[in-house]
Amino acid sequence: MSEAINLHRSAIDMLMATSRTFFIPISQLPSGLQEAVSSAYLCMRAIDEIEDHPQLQMEAKHNLLRSISLLLKKPYNNEELMTLLQPYNSLLPEVTLRFGEWIKLCPPAIVENISNATSTMAKGMADWVLKEWRIENEEDLNEYTYYVAGLVGVMLSDIWKWYDDVETDKDLAIAFGRGLQSINILRNRTEDLERGVDFFPDGWELEDMYMFARRNLALADVYLKDIKPGPIYNFCKIPVALAHGTLDALTDGKEKMSRATVTEIVSRVVDRK
Repeated sequence: MSEAINLHRSAIDMLMATSRTFFIPISQLPSGLQEAVSSAYLCMRAIDEIEDHPQLQMEAKHNLLRSISLLLKKPYNNEELMTLLQPYNSLLPEVTLRFGEWIKLCPPAIVENISNATSTMAKGMADWVLKEWRIENEEDLNEYTYYVAGLVGVMLSDIWKWYDDVETDKDLAIAFGRGLQSINILRNRTEDLERGVDFFPDGWELEDMYMFARRNLALADVYLKDIKPGPIYNFCKIPVALAHGTLDALTDGKEKMSRATVTEIVSRVVDRK
């Protein structure tokens, strides 16, 4: 029992270190659901760190992500995963090197869903690494954001169904993830361009991406209507509310929301009756 408690605490510490957006809503989830969502987030964060790594060569990123994808399609073998990551131990962050722990954290009844979603995401990321993230049109943008974020929405919907028999629309779940990702693309625009990556389709200006974000966040708002008030609703509503707030701040020429605004938005969601 103590091992499970220590693993759970360790996962919460890692969440705090890796995600300002999701740490707050995850920390408020009830036991069982909290472990499942923490596991899902950290597994996906683990592969995201490979895709975004500034020092890994493109071929290494592609091979690692494809290999992880294939590994997760089989009954999980931690030794195989550790062997796969071992050559990169000095480069990869802790959240990636501890991938096996995040899978172990997951309740057995939902671990296959999380492994499958992470596998699909890893393969999609691997394909986009080979394309050097060249997004030519909105179709490309939809495909890329499906793999790195829309799948998160689908996987979360599987968790809601497992935990509380909550039924949500798959397309709206994808838009939920895609809307959050579009805000990340806008917020990280300068940094991405500095490293030679442009997630804007050819010919798109800021206003085009603002419109894309608004459209998907509007669908995310509809997604929330299928969820009754409570921990799951709060979990989904907090990042969507923060995304709307960030988009408003960016539109006003600010880099991000103030800490006070973030606190006010979270309090308003949590206190909603």
